[in-house]
Amino acid sequence: MHEPNRPIPAFAEPDWAQVARIPVAECGEALCTLRLSPALRVYPAYRHLGIPDAVEDCQVRLEVFERLLRAAGSLPDGLMLVVLDAWRPIAVQQHLYRTLEAAMARHHPQADAATLQRLTRQFVSPPSRDPLAPSPHLTGGAVDVTLCDAQGRWLDMGSRFDEVGPRSFSAHYETVTAGDSAALAIRDRRRLLHNAMLAAGFSNLPSEWWHYDYGDQLWAWHHGQPAALYGPTAPPSLEGLWQQQLAERFPSPL
Repeated sequence: MHEPNRPIPAFAEPDWAQVARIPVAECGEALCTLRLSPALRVYPAYRHLGIPDAVEDCQVRLEVFERLLRAAGSLPDGLMLVVLDAWRPIAVQQHLYRTLEAAMARHHPQADAATLQRLTRQFVSPPSRDPLAPSPHLTGGAVDVTLCDAQGRWLDMGSRFDEVGPRSFSAHYETVTAGDSAALAIRDRRRLLHNAMLAAGFSNLPSEWWHYDYGDQLWAWHHGQPAALYGPTAPPSLEGLWQQQLAERFPSPL
């Protein structure tokens, strides 16, 4: 049952080694665009930030789209789900990881390589096209979301999108005191988003209130599934579509 105000548990960070060992049983679902859906607001955050190679659309697997619609439909009247990022090119993943790791190194000059990787991957996964262990956003199963009102005003969720600090942890505001009305309002908004997304079948990355997964290895780990549904994917190119169509129309002779 969907309980909009159910508290957000303080989950531990995923065991990334175990996540990477979960097999991928690619189901072959295509990517689809979100920006044509009237039920969602789409704001490709990295494109607007000028990140090199960032895409101007948000695309997800077909089943992820259906589950986003389910989550959006469960929100109270006057609130909408905003999608900030979904499928992500490997070049963008590389840029984000490299940039944050360098910032972490400047902030923690005594940290060794393993510590820097641990600190960085709390907020950005290492870039990987490996079909056995791809970066979540490369699969089309990971989405970054927030809330806005019917006029498009973004709700205060307690931290900025992609903020690298303790306020970004999903359960950060669960310990606020009863007299702090502003923090309690943030807590309740996070609960609303979290519970709507989980009721639609997603899992949440505990260090990012905005990050949710369906069908990828991280989702499989959280839900105890024997395999992930999605491996690395990409939107089809025009050349690739033509090649496929020609191959279907003119099969090679035996």
